[in-house]
Amino acid sequence: MKVLRSIRLAWIFLFFSPILKAQNQSRPNVVFFLVDDLGWTDLSSFGSKFYETPNLDRLVQSGIKFTQAYTASPVCSPTRASLMTGKYPSKMYNTDWFGAPQPDEIQGHWTRNKPLKPAHYEPNLALEEITLAESFKSAGYKTFFAGKWHLGEEESHWPEHQGFDINKGGNSKGAPSTGSKYFSPYENPRLENGPDGEYLPERLAEETSKFIRENKDQPFFALFSFYSVHTPLMTTKTLEEKYLKKRAAMGLEDRFEPEHPNQNRTTQAHAIYAGMVEAMDQAVGRVLDEIEAQGLTEKTIIVFFSDNGGLSTAEGSPTSNLPLRAGKGWLYEGGIRVPMILSWKGTVPAGKEIHTPVISNDFLPTFLDLSGNRKTLESIPNLDGKSLKNWILAPETAQGRDALYWHYPHYGNQGGNPGSVIREGDWKLIYFYETQKVELYNLKDDIGERNNLAETQPELTEKMRTRLFDWLVSTKAAFPRPNEAQEK
Repeated sequence: MKVLRSIRLAWIFLFFSPILKAQNQSRPNVVFFLVDDLGWTDLSSFGSKFYETPNLDRLVQSGIKFTQAYTASPVCSPTRASLMTGKYPSKMYNTDWFGAPQPDEIQGHWTRNKPLKPAHYEPNLALEEITLAESFKSAGYKTFFAGKWHLGEEESHWPEHQGFDINKGGNSKGAPSTGSKYFSPYENPRLENGPDGEYLPERLAEETSKFIRENKDQPFFALFSFYSVHTPLMTTKTLEEKYLKKRAAMGLEDRFEPEHPNQNRTTQAHAIYAGMVEAMDQAVGRVLDEIEAQGLTEKTIIVFFSDNGGLSTAEGSPTSNLPLRAGKGWLYEGGIRVPMILSWKGTVPAGKEIHTPVISNDFLPTFLDLSGNRKTLESIPNLDGKSLKNWILAPETAQGRDALYWHYPHYGNQGGNPGSVIREGDWKLIYFYETQKVELYNLKDDIGERNNLAETQPELTEKMRTRLFDWLVSTKAAFPRPNEAQEK
């Protein structure tokens, strides 16, 4: 009987193999570059005059530049959770970076005397959530992860338990804080040490390129999730010296403006950070070259994104997000608006710009829709993200965008206060829990959020505030609470 069963299985395989192969060849691959802490104007194609990013500039020329792309949070873990699930972080209680103190742990923390205790958050992406990687895997894709994960304090929640076949470097850490950090030896539990002095972005680019080479004949999803350009600020000596000379030649100086209670950098002039940006760009270029070398350019959807805005008000304040206000850890535009590029040679129009607001929740439905995995997409319940397929391929049929929301009930390490946000059209309302203050901005006229119109637009302010809190209640969001232990 076993022999007959083996013969039948072999016959079925031989019969259906050409069909399966044809299906595999028709389904596009997805390569997603996710950078950590990269600001909206940190690419030369997005406005930087100091940083050099030629590889990403060519990606912009070959695809679509999104000018109003948003992260679901001003800090990393919540955005990453939204990207993986297509849901708002508040629904999953993944609202702060994993490792931040819980409300009952602030006694020894710098927030212990703040008026509010932060909301409780879950420090793991729940295994019950259907992730982007699991969705692709169920559709027959090979799945790969390289770099920063930061979606699980517990090892049982690391990438290999969330749908990734291969995990190169993903663990609980939010930064390369072990070993020699950005240089080998890394002492990373999911990445073998390389030769002493090997630079982490280069290593991760090679791991991603190797995966592409080895899986070129089947559909794959690769998430290259940089640890860069997150602190610690470290680059190669060659790149640091290059940008020290460029800084001097351009006559640049470190300048700041007040952003209570901190100072906000207003010039891009940090040589080490500039080196980190270029090294990141070189790593992207290494993978783009591999895609081209394997003849996969027309078969691969390529996306570039950052997990929150650039670090401008603390921890070295290495970059400026101007004309946007503030940066990482803040609910102003500098904390949540980021560069985004999508390229798919032969399918997506080259050199196009999309000005419609989009958000990190949109990636899961968009990738599954663009790659022809509509049935997989329709099987996932309670998604908040919207497929951008029509905006990308048939903008004349795309419907208007509904409101976008943010909920960050925590004090940011960078100076931001607990708050929630709604954006409708050009209007953006921020509610701050500590002061119960409302700020209203028209982003079309005031991208820098300098002119608060809440008092001059009372009806609109009340309408948007009501809609924001209706949404918060509907998602059963967790809120900050008074800090009774606050020292008087």
